[in-house]
Amino acid sequence: MVVSALSPTVYVRIDAALHRSTAVTARNVTALRSAYWLLLVSGFFEPLLYLLSIGVGVGSLIHGIPVDGHLVRYAVYVAPAMLASSAMTGALTEATFNFFGKMKFQKTYDIVLATPVRPMEIAFGELWWAMFRGALYSGAFLVIMVIMHMTTALWALVAFPATLLVGFAFGGIGMALSTFMRSWQDFDVMATVQIALFLFSATFTPLSVYSQAWVRGLIELSPLYQSVALIRGITLGHPTVGLLVHVGYLAALTLVGLAVAARRMHRQLLK
Repeated sequence: MVVSALSPTVYVRIDAALHRSTAVTARNVTALRSAYWLLLVSGFFEPLLYLLSIGVGVGSLIHGIPVDGHLVRYAVYVAPAMLASSAMTGALTEATFNFFGKMKFQKTYDIVLATPVRPMEIAFGELWWAMFRGALYSGAFLVIMVIMHMTTALWALVAFPATLLVGFAFGGIGMALSTFMRSWQDFDVMATVQIALFLFSATFTPLSVYSQAWVRGLIELSPLYQSVALIRGITLGHPTVGLLVHVGYLAALTLVGLAVAARRMHRQLLK
């Protein structure tokens, strides 16, 4: 009876919070009417160029890469990593540079907080937007992979929700990191870390090439490696129970990032 009595109230609160969060997302969608959409589209081409130059170009010199007992073309091996990187880039760009600019310089969130919208709802709305940007990149990249016979249409459909999870994870952690940034120069450190993740997350070479166990362990802890392993297992058509570990890792990263971002925003904006 207690649950029955509370349920309508809880439902109304959740519905109102979701409505306010989507209003934040809608504000970003409106911004697409400006030249901002050119920035959004341009982010898709970087991983595509890597795929064509390294995956296809260098791949022509490599006979194959062993994955789970199967020998696959090098381009097929690299493509899921570029897909994960594309989702990461889209989400991180929106959740770091743009998020930081709105919070520190444009003072967008100060205005938003004059309405009933709360810091957690701002964070969730921005996370939805970061995921939306990552989804655009991922969807387009999956179409390219299917056209180039790097995966099948069925596995591409299965992989798409996984790329959304990658976008959520990097969007959440990106927003959390942005709240610790003091100036634009601080993003140079983040850019260096992002490049390191891109190069050493089993994107271009399997973990077996690293002889030191501690190096392999360090790589396996990285969020991009978890993303690459999840998407590669799906697009290659080799789903295993172990993929659930990657799903749990990325889901936990999303929740932690969102919680930290909301808490930090509350401290900084509601002084």
